[in-house]
Amino acid sequence: MEQYIIKGGKALHGEVSIGGAKNAALGILSAAIMTDETVTVENLPDISDIKVMLQAIEEIGAKVDRINEHSVRINGSKIDSMSIDYEFIRKIRASYYLLGALLGKYKKAQVALPGGCNIGSRPIDQHIKGFEALGASVKIEHGMIQAEAKELKGTHIYLDIASVGATINIMMAACLADGVTIIENSAKEPHVVDVANFLNSMGASIKGAGTDVIRIKGVKSLSGSEYAIIPDQIEAGTFMFAAAATKGDVLIKNVIPKHLEAITAKLIEIGVSVEEYDDAVRVTASDRLGHTNIKTLPYPGFPTDMQPQMAATLVTSEGTSIVTETMFENRLKYVDELARMGASIKVEGNSAIIVGVSGLTGAIVSAPDLRAGAALVIAGLVAEGFTIVEQVEFIERGYEHFERKMQGLGATMAKIDIEDEKAVQKFKLKVS
Repeated sequence: MEQYIIKGGKALHGEVSIGGAKNAALGILSAAIMTDETVTVENLPDISDIKVMLQAIEEIGAKVDRINEHSVRINGSKIDSMSIDYEFIRKIRASYYLLGALLGKYKKAQVALPGGCNIGSRPIDQHIKGFEALGASVKIEHGMIQAEAKELKGTHIYLDIASVGATINIMMAACLADGVTIIENSAKEPHVVDVANFLNSMGASIKGAGTDVIRIKGVKSLSGSEYAIIPDQIEAGTFMFAAAATKGDVLIKNVIPKHLEAITAKLIEIGVSVEEYDDAVRVTASDRLGHTNIKTLPYPGFPTDMQPQMAATLVTSEGTSIVTETMFENRLKYVDELARMGASIKVEGNSAIIVGVSGLTGAIVSAPDLRAGAALVIAGLVAEGFTIVEQVEFIERGYEHFERKMQGLGATMAKIDIEDEKAVQKFKLKVS
C-alpha cells in the first residue's frame, strides 16, 4: 500500500504529455478479441485497469503480447472460455465489455456483475435490453450475467438513457449480427467514437458514432488491425485544473482540444486563460479565480469524471459555487476530505455548495475513488504545508505515473510506502 505526500503552495509550470484514453482503451481491448486475426493496439495508458483487462483477456485463452508499456498485440483465435469471473470484474467495471464482444463473436458469454469505483449505482439494464433486442436470452444467476443466442439479428433499439457502457456493448454485439441495427439515444462520448472507429478498422460497418443515432450493418467476420487510441480527455482536464488551481502556466500536449470544450469553457468563466493549439492547450492563471455553477451531463456537457477536480479548484476561488452531480449518487464523497483541509463545502441533495476560502492547509486524506483522489492531489498542491493522500491505488487505476508527471511540472510530491514513517520524515526534511 502506498500514499502520496505533497508539500503544497507551488505553482505548476512546464509541459506535460497526455496518455491514451482509459475508457476508450478498455472498450477497444475487449473488441480486439472479436477477430481470429492479430490486432495491435498502440497508445495504451500504462495503468492498473489496463493490466487487469489484459489479464482477463488472457485468462479466457487469447494470446496477449505486451510489446511495450504503451503497445500490445492480441490474438483471439484460441479463446476457449466464455466466462469472465468476479476476480476481474470486481476490480474494473469495464470488464463487462467482454460480454458484448463474446456474445457478438461466439453467441455466448458469461460475466460477473460489475464492480469498480463505488461512485453509485450503475445498472446494466440497458445492456440487457439491447442484447435481448438482438435476440439473446439473458439471465442473472449466482452473481453472473449469462447471455446466449442461436443467432443475433439486427434491430431497432432505443436506450432509455444515453449510457456509454450500453452503447459500446450493444455496438460490439451488433457488429456480427445478421442485418442492420439502429441504436437511438446513443452516448456521444469521444471514447464511444474511438471504439466505433476501431471496429470499423477491423471491417465493421458503423455509421453515426458521436451522434445520438448509430447505424450498424452486421458483417460475417472481423479482421486484424493496427490502431492508436485517442488521448485521455479526463487526464488532460485534470492537469488543466491543477494548473489553474495552483496559479501556474502549463502546456498540456497530445490532446484533442475539441474534446475539452466543456472544461475549457468553465475555466475561462472563472478567469483562467486557455490557449488552444492543434494538439495542445496552454493553461495559465495568476489572480484569484472566480466562482461558477456546474452540472454534470452526458457529452458534450460537463463530464462527471471532472466534477471532483472542478470542486477542488473552486474551494479556493472567490464567491459561492454550486457543483451539481446528475450522473452518480455517490460522487460527492470527497467533500468531507476537502473539509478536513479547510474547505467550506457542504452537500445538499446531489449538490456541493462551495464558499471559497483564501487557502487550504495540509492534512491526511483518503481517496474514496479514482477522480476524487485526483481532486485531493490538486487540493494538496494548493494547500499550505504537507498533505498525505492515502489509497492511491484508486488514482493509479486511471492516471499513468501521476506523481512523476506532477514532479515534472515542479510539484513537490512523492509516492512512498504507507508504513514507511522514515520516508515521510525524510521527505519533509528534504523539502523544508
